[in-house]
Amino acid sequence: MAEVLFYERPVPLNRTQHKDLRLKGIPSLKFAAGVHSVPLTGVEFPAAARDLPILFAGQTMEEAGPMALLGLRQNENLFVDADGQWAANTYVPAFVRRYPFVLAEKPADQEGDDFTVFLDEAYEGFGDKEGERLFKEDGTDSEMLSNAVNFLGEFQQHVSRTQWFMQQLRKHDLLEPRNIRLEKDGKSINLNGLYVVSEEKLRNLDEKTAHEFLKEGVFGWIYAHLLSLANIDRVAQRLDLIEQAEVTKN
Repeated sequence: MAEVLFYERPVPLNRTQHKDLRLKGIPSLKFAAGVHSVPLTGVEFPAAARDLPILFAGQTMEEAGPMALLGLRQNENLFVDADGQWAANTYVPAFVRRYPFVLAEKPADQEGDDFTVFLDEAYEGFGDKEGERLFKEDGTDSEMLSNAVNFLGEFQQHVSRTQWFMQQLRKHDLLEPRNIRLEKDGKSINLNGLYVVSEEKLRNLDEKTAHEFLKEGVFGWIYAHLLSLANIDRVAQRLDLIEQAEVTKN
């Protein structure tokens, strides 16, 4: 997963260095306006599938991981408007919601836990005057920081489970390449490097594997993914509306 996507200056959270740091709530997701896809964990599939296309993306099938498709042009998120507002009543991936914090792997030569909390020092919500403190006067975590760190921990567990899920898809050769080609006004948009679950191969699974998939909840995630593919048309419609607005403006 592209762990530090849209993090400009990620630094390790430090009790001394950040003892006076405060975080004020900013009702804007402008930081995510320039990404046309974000990683997704399997546990999010059912909720995300209502609104977003869920595909598997990577340079190769071995590297492919699940992502929510948010746009059809580079550096454009069709679900964030000019004011940084996410489309109303539309699922916001956990990858976006955890910002400005992130759990990242420590370098192999450093002691301590495998993961450490980082924050994006460039985030406009950080300062030393307004907002909630990250640390209390005695140096312990504030409730806000504790909640954020707990969310990061849960997210990492979901990432691990999703990696296991991807291993199952590859082990049983269930992924197949899918190029998305959209024709618009004589121009075409091509999305490559994408994969989907093959429904034919899914139907031909042996009984033992099918039973294991049923027991482990794998089928639920797969069918959420397959149902979500219809949302590609909805993303295309969002692009149409934005392009019409651009024409009107000019």
